[in-house]
Amino acid sequence: MSLRRRILLKVIVLGDSGVGKTSLMTQYIHKKFNQQYKATIGADFVTKELQIDDRLVTLQANSPNPRKFPFILLGNKIDIDGGNSRVVSEKKAMDWCASKGNIPYFETSAKEDYNIDAAFLCIAKTALANEQGQDIYFQGIPDASPENEQRRGCPC
Repeated sequence: MSLRRRILLKVIVLGDSGVGKTSLMTQYIHKKFNQQYKATIGADFVTKELQIDDRLVTLQANSPNPRKFPFILLGNKIDIDGGNSRVVSEKKAMDWCASKGNIPYFETSAKEDYNIDAAFLCIAKTALANEQGQDIYFQGIPDASPENEQRRGCPC
């Protein structure tokens, strides 16, 4: 087993009520979409681990340094009416992103799982480039644990 580098990155998903923030996260983390709308109050806390180059990256919420925190803009629900009923046009979104220093923009659909992985990979790579993560070094972490291994501790 070799020394593996693990990075903890903080991700915050912001937006108006009903735009699909929870659906985006559920699709990205669990690869599921629920057709029924249920308003979430407050905040959801989820994590996702991915590998970028030689680093294991864990995405969470919260910002250690808001002034240097990288942003991307997502235009969600483009599957509805072929994108014709959108509230913000693609041009307006792209112009806004350009005016804010060329923030990356992705049109997404949580329902169709369109551009979700690409958007979150972009934000992870941008955060890594800005060294926003906390380096955590682990020695001898196995690539996968056996499924039949008995788990101990809290069953929750």
